[in-house]
Amino acid sequence: MLTVLSIGYPFAPVTADPAGGAEQVLAHLDRALAAAGHRSIVIAPEGSDTAGELRAVPAAEGEIDGAARTKVHGAVRERVAAVLADQPVDLIHYHGLDFGVYCAETERPQLATLHLPVAWYAETALRSGVHLLPVSHDEAARAPAGLELLPPIANGVDLSRYGPAGAKADYALALGRVAPIKGFHDAIAAARRAGVRLLLAGRLYPYPEHRRYFEEQVAPALDDAHRWVGAVAGEAKARLLAEARCLLVPSTAPETSSLVAMEALASGTPVIAYRSGALPEVVEDGVTGFIVDDAEEMADAIARVDAIAPSACRAAAEARFSAERMTADYLRLYHELAA
Repeated sequence: MLTVLSIGYPFAPVTADPAGGAEQVLAHLDRALAAAGHRSIVIAPEGSDTAGELRAVPAAEGEIDGAARTKVHGAVRERVAAVLADQPVDLIHYHGLDFGVYCAETERPQLATLHLPVAWYAETALRSGVHLLPVSHDEAARAPAGLELLPPIANGVDLSRYGPAGAKADYALALGRVAPIKGFHDAIAAARRAGVRLLLAGRLYPYPEHRRYFEEQVAPALDDAHRWVGAVAGEAKARLLAEARCLLVPSTAPETSSLVAMEALASGTPVIAYRSGALPEVVEDGVTGFIVDDAEEMADAIARVDAIAPSACRAAAEARFSAERMTADYLRLYHELAA
């Protein structure tokens, strides 16, 4: 039996249906460890819901500024030290961008999944001796020369939670966290140019720059045909994805993966995405959606999206993007590193 200490990004809770990709992967792994008879210990914010043992840190209140980060990072370091002092941990697994701030000084194997672009991590964290795991080939290819990485493990989603609808509705969907790099303003522009309704859904985190983006670039562009519906989860999220005519992913970030694109494909919904990072690894152009370069091309692709078969989208998700495949790959890696 393995004992795995998983450390989430300390400003986002881990739940059965979290908003963030890193939290969703951690939740899958936590459940898979428990189901396989292993011991899962999770350090995550208050409000998290885990299958294993939760060692909670205080949730940040209000804006996540420098003072809030310092306070929460200190709490994470305390929890890590306490677990290592009295538990037979076989492996430590980090999921946060800031893992270098609370990385443990220990001889026990340590692993960090690089959920975000390699360039976004502190150099000291990348050179700390922790095993580094990318989630796509594109991400691995962007790593600095000489940086040692493990072979990628692609993300996966719970296929049982998503499935094609009996009929499509008349709206396009954009779903994700609100941030300038996620391009919600481009989704609105593309939908307006294509003459289709658009629903925008996601979570607005209390970062000043995210709030400013929403207030200045997203909210003023909304109207009766282009609506903001806020955060969604569970059945509501599954229904939105299944009934959407298409999912728009106008991200300008070098995406390492896209769980929402995988969820859309599992729902039988084509994806129209920018040519950013690993998105072309997820969306097969002309088969499960379209890869485009700007809002104008996205609008043109919306007009052609009915040529994409929902059955082809679902088949791709079943073949490549299951959570069962992902967790099996991780458990094999855990055993290798622990040995």
